[in-house]
Amino acid sequence: MKILGILGSHRSDGVTKMMMDTVLSGVQAPNTTETVYLEDFPFKPDQGDQKDPVLDQLEQKMLESDVWIIAAPTYWGGLAGKMKDFFDCMRQRLVRFDHDGGTHPDRFKDKHYLSITDCYTGAFENWVTGVTDQSFRTIDKVMSAAGVIKIHELVLTNTWGMKELPENKKQACLKWGHRLNSVKKRDDSTLKRYIELFFMVAVMALLTMGIQVGLRLVSTADFWWRYASFVVIFYVLLGCILHFFTVVKHRRR
Repeated sequence: MKILGILGSHRSDGVTKMMMDTVLSGVQAPNTTETVYLEDFPFKPDQGDQKDPVLDQLEQKMLESDVWIIAAPTYWGGLAGKMKDFFDCMRQRLVRFDHDGGTHPDRFKDKHYLSITDCYTGAFENWVTGVTDQSFRTIDKVMSAAGVIKIHELVLTNTWGMKELPENKKQACLKWGHRLNSVKKRDDSTLKRYIELFFMVAVMALLTMGIQVGLRLVSTADFWWRYASFVVIFYVLLGCILHFFTVVKHRRR
């Protein structure tokens, strides 16, 4: 398995690079790693049938890799421009377009990614306001369109003047670097899990309401209507809460 680190920052020796390097240091043989510093690749958008040769190089490296580490700092509350420019230029290659201009996963489908960002904002402020959320959302939106499966995200706050990683963040990066050694190639099972969740809710609600009827705590009038409406409402609310905490709400510390 090959892990590719893609660094989209203005500096090749900043804290973003430190975090990415620490994650990569946890990868063990026979797995291999490679790092791409986007500033070293003067890519330009493709012009019709005229493909950019630099993008060809980057695309080949991504195709040859099983896991991508997408690392870029957060500037002005959004993803660093170099990484965003890279995503924009790679758009025609990351997805397949249908006749209506809709995008679909293509050659990168079912690869995996881990995202990294950092900011000058303090930990508490980022936790409250979510300064780094937009960076993660941009990465997730691009990767989701390409069919790439998310592994985890790492964030570092209060980086002004920082010369080395805090010990707790270093250990977190190492932990996820070690976990990359056992990433299994598999399809995203999100839909399957939501279907399983629906049936679990349905069974538990039936048992609960059945016990209530047995204890004469509720009447049997319109039982199945009340049961069906309860299952649907409870499932929708639970699904929204789970979606918020697993997808919408990003790591802020």
